[in-house]
Amino acid sequence: MSQDSFLDLRHIRKEFGNFTALQDIDLAIRKGEFVCFLGPSGCGKTTLLRIIAGLETQTAGSITQAGRDISLLPPALRDYGIVFQSYALFPNLSVADNVAYGLVNRKTPRSEIKQRVTELLKLVGLPNSDAKYPGQLSGGQQQRIALARALATAPSLLLLDEPLSALDALERIRLRQEIRTLQQKLGVTTIMVTHDQEEALSVADRIVVMNHGVIEQVGTPMDIYREPASPFVADFVGKINVLPARLAQGELIFGSMRLPCAGEDREVARVYLRPEDVLARPIAPGDAHVFDAQIDKIEFLGSYCHVHVLSPALGAQKLMVYLSLNFLSEQSLQVGSTITLKLLPERIKVF
Repeated sequence: MSQDSFLDLRHIRKEFGNFTALQDIDLAIRKGEFVCFLGPSGCGKTTLLRIIAGLETQTAGSITQAGRDISLLPPALRDYGIVFQSYALFPNLSVADNVAYGLVNRKTPRSEIKQRVTELLKLVGLPNSDAKYPGQLSGGQQQRIALARALATAPSLLLLDEPLSALDALERIRLRQEIRTLQQKLGVTTIMVTHDQEEALSVADRIVVMNHGVIEQVGTPMDIYREPASPFVADFVGKINVLPARLAQGELIFGSMRLPCAGEDREVARVYLRPEDVLARPIAPGDAHVFDAQIDKIEFLGSYCHVHVLSPALGAQKLMVYLSLNFLSEQSLQVGSTITLKLLPERIKVF
């Protein structure tokens, strides 16, 4: 176990018959850290969370939490609170009884339970709702109650299994920030499973990107976005342009563009470039990596737009760039207009 890690996963493997859901997962999570397991459906992220919770048993590998081997312990003997996508509240119990459920099972004195429930309902922004029933609450309110219930026993680990995916877009944004603020206030080590990259980028200290049962990359949101370790990570996290290219005699060649690039000669390579790394602005005389393009399509997204352009300089490939609505208006740009753009070669990733 790493010296500073609170939760240590070593060589975790999970098989369902002939299907391998997880293969050789190694991961160390620090105390107080907010970690997101991010990946597409079926990548193994929920299975890994369930193994940490003891709701699934790994085929091989070990789990250590706060120095204690919990690999084969039943869920009741592990120290965590969990919040599910479906809220999983008891519809026949009041809000107060739902929050108190774990405390009652631990035979906590009634006066302490009442005080703790009041405290938690205030913490999640729902004071005075103790007598209500789950059916009287909105989805977002129900998820706040599920969160209060998970925190009632003061666990050292909080597990969140896609807790926001059943909510509408505005409620999702509001609640994810509330969860992050609450997590920082309490200092509780938290793991959240999500397939929503924006969600992961906005709340996590570190992101674990998973695909087909393996970890593709672990890093800060900035690392994952700026320095993707594989084509899958580059493609899955954020928008990106992918252009066919080749490497020859120390140059990266795509369309009529030639950029210095170390590496062996290769006939087939791919250039990965974020839309924000192509600039539209007044170009200085003699400025390098500049080309003209024609606007093919404009997707209006409020204050900024996804602008798709075509340029002979890039061969027959389309390129997407981000332009502000103000810039498009000021320059009187529309579909069919010609625009001068500049690549930032230092931002290009080649796989």
